[in-house]
Amino acid sequence: MSKVQGGMKCVKYLLFAFNIIFWVSGLLVLAVGLWLRFDPNTVEVLTGDGAPYTFFIAVYILLGAGALMMVVGFLGCFGAIRESQCLLALFFACLVIIFGAEVTAGVFGFLNKEQISEEVQKFYSSSTLDTSPNGTAIVTSYYKALNCCGASTVEPKGELCADFPEDVKDCMTAITDFFDEKLYIIGYIGIGIAGVMIIGMIFSMVLCCAIRNSREVI
Repeated sequence: MSKVQGGMKCVKYLLFAFNIIFWVSGLLVLAVGLWLRFDPNTVEVLTGDGAPYTFFIAVYILLGAGALMMVVGFLGCFGAIRESQCLLALFFACLVIIFGAEVTAGVFGFLNKEQISEEVQKFYSSSTLDTSPNGTAIVTSYYKALNCCGASTVEPKGELCADFPEDVKDCMTAITDFFDEKLYIIGYIGIGIAGVMIIGMIFSMVLCCAIRNSREVI
């Protein structure tokens, strides 16, 4: 038998519906994280001996948050239907942890955006000076992945740029644009999910308090 009545019963079913949406959101976050991790362009730019790994730290935090969101979404659905104070309190605590993880990933990404770009640019520059087959392969992979050529607009294009048009973007600019695009994707998704989580925290606490009050009345 339901312990809450009236408006709180409406909150109960709203929380249940919220958790369905939250579970789907977790699946979306996980999918975006996997895409950022295994996107062919990203893999080509950020793999290889000596390639900087900083960008993937934010991606791994995102992957962890997405997986945890799916588990927590199921927990919230079950807690709302069973009207369990313990499960709802656990759900609230998990939301706080996920919220903190996503804020950490977002802050880390945006604060280190310039550093990440600079590290990749240094790695690219050092590869252009490497005349071995490995260095040539890395430079060629950057050209193909980012559709760029050369280190700057003022430097003459090398023989590897023969297949590119004269007005092609230089790779230093292309690297900066690449990370701007990727990090903004992480940031916008994080902001959207954070707003959803705040609503979930409010609903869970309101329902938890209503369940406790109904027990005291009984």
